Amino acid sequence: MPKYLLEVSYTAQGAQGLLKDGGTKRRAAAEAAAKSLGGSVETFYFSFGSNDAIVIADLPDHAAAAALSVNVGASGALRGKTTVLFTVEEMDAACKRPIGYRAPGA
Repeated sequence: MPKYLLEVSYTAQGAQGLLKDGGTKRRAAAEAAAKSLGGSVETFYFSFGSNDAIVIADLPDHAAAAALSVNVGASGALRGKTTVLFTVEEMDAACKRPIGYRAPGA
């Protein structure tokens, strides 16, 4: 199942909800959302800096990841960025694939 890195920054509204409900309920909400799409949360961490939370989720496909991103973003409680993750072995396979490409000036 594909893995996705979700980088989350809470809006003022989202931070107020976090203060009210605590971190455990936010993790449970992320787990429930992923499960509703046929996926799961591998890990959920809160963080300092430009991101307030980092989540790695297993989701069935890109459409499920897009559905999660759009619906969570539409809540107005957070802003997020979703990145597709892939394994070292998948990178090895990609490096071995021949493609028809000519560099500029070559």
